[in-house]
Amino acid sequence: MKKFSRLSSVLAIFVLLISVLAACGNSDSKPADDNSATEEKKTRTYKSDFGDVEIPANPERVVVLGPTYVGYLLTLGVTPIGVTQMAIDNPYFDGKLEDATNLGEGTSAEAVLELDPDLIIAYNTDENIEVLKETAPTVQIEYGKLDFKDQLREFGKMLGKEDQAEQWITQWDEKVAQNKQKVVDAVGDKTVSLIQPYAKGIYIYGDSYARGGEIIYTEFGLKAPPKAQEEAVDNGLGYASISLEVLPEYAGDYIFTSKWAGDTAENNVSESNIWKDLPAVKNGTVFEVDSAGSFFNDPLSLDQQFDFIVEKLTNN
Repeated sequence: MKKFSRLSSVLAIFVLLISVLAACGNSDSKPADDNSATEEKKTRTYKSDFGDVEIPANPERVVVLGPTYVGYLLTLGVTPIGVTQMAIDNPYFDGKLEDATNLGEGTSAEAVLELDPDLIIAYNTDENIEVLKETAPTVQIEYGKLDFKDQLREFGKMLGKEDQAEQWITQWDEKVAQNKQKVVDAVGDKTVSLIQPYAKGIYIYGDSYARGGEIIYTEFGLKAPPKAQEEAVDNGLGYASISLEVLPEYAGDYIFTSKWAGDTAENNVSESNIWKDLPAVKNGTVFEVDSAGSFFNDPLSLDQQFDFIVEKLTNN
């Protein structure tokens, strides 16, 4: 009987030890699962038009090779570590890119690699796109496919800043609502043109290719001359190229214009009799926009273009 009792005690102790070891094993495995979950949270899958991209949940070293997208990141509180010369030249970004590396005019894959980015944002037309994708997670974007509000929302999804994106859009809509009526009242049924001479002719811009078109035509609902409406807005391209001879057909009662940045050709447009005879020129309703900034239609740039446009249209 004593032997049986002793054996029972030994078995009980053995079972207890097994239970303790099992509990320890389970305890050890749980942190591993937690670590795995933590690892998963360090990235997110962004669904782009060109496929899914696994990107950091909170990217810290973003290189932006599509200069027109830099302002979107700045609006959301993300400062790129590398940008191109065109973004550096934008006066609306003054003081905001001091710590960013200037990658110059092109998109040298070697220069990008040296920055050790954790996210690259580029146009889908970038000739180095395949090399860039091997360097770091790369999001390709087709310029002009989305309007600036929806594009901001996409960057909000990409960077985990949806709330900030919606907050900016709400503030923007309020700003438009506060100013739209006085602009419409000032302009009346007159027309507005966006004109930019270049070496081989003249560009006429519509509602989706920067130069203030998003503000003038979309937000304020102002009218372009019929020919400009037909060829630069309704065609979906956002712009049209014309010759000097037909300019009067596209010129509105108000004209916003700028020099073609980097164009060394002589400015034969403003010196021509055709230009000088335009009603807007004679009436003093031609307004020159900063050429380097006019290329941009990101939220930060539009916000500053907005004030300029409102001031010119309501005080002339």
